[in-house]
Amino acid sequence: MSTQLNINGETRSVDVPDGTPLLWILRDELQLTGTKFGCGVASCGACTVHVDGQPVRSCQTYLEDVEDSEITTIEGVNSDTARAVFQAWNELNVVQCGYCQSGQVMSAIGLLSENPKPTVEDIETYMWGNACRCATYQRIRAAVQRASAILEG
Repeated sequence: MSTQLNINGETRSVDVPDGTPLLWILRDELQLTGTKFGCGVASCGACTVHVDGQPVRSCQTYLEDVEDSEITTIEGVNSDTARAVFQAWNELNVVQCGYCQSGQVMSAIGLLSENPKPTVEDIETYMWGNACRCATYQRIRAAVQRASAILEG
C-alpha cells in the first residue's frame, strides 16, 4: 500500500510495509543518501533527521511513526540556523572523514533551534550520542559555539 510522506517540504509516495525504518525509506526508496547508516540501534547518531523539527534517529523511527509528520533530512535543511551551522563547520574545518557529519549537523541545528546560546556543557549534553570515529569532538563543539555567535550577529 502506498503511503504519503512529507519529506523536505515535498509530498513523496512510498510503497513499503509498516515497520520499515525511516532510514531505509530515505536511502533506498527515495535516494536521499545524506542520511547515513551507522549502527542500526540509535546509538551513533549518523542517521539523525528532523521529524516535526526535532532530531530523531531514523534507524529506529518507523514508517507508521512519521506518516503525519514533517521530515527534514540533511538535503532539506534551509534555515538561518542551518546556514550558520554550515558556515561554522566550513570555517573550522570540522569534517575529517565526514561519515558522521550529516548526523552531527542535524543535531547541532536541533540544539541551536532550541537553545541559541548553549554553554559548553549544553553542547556536550545535547550532542552526546553522536559518535565520531575521527574524534573531531573539539572541532564540533567549537563549530556549534561559532554557529551560535553567527546567529547572534
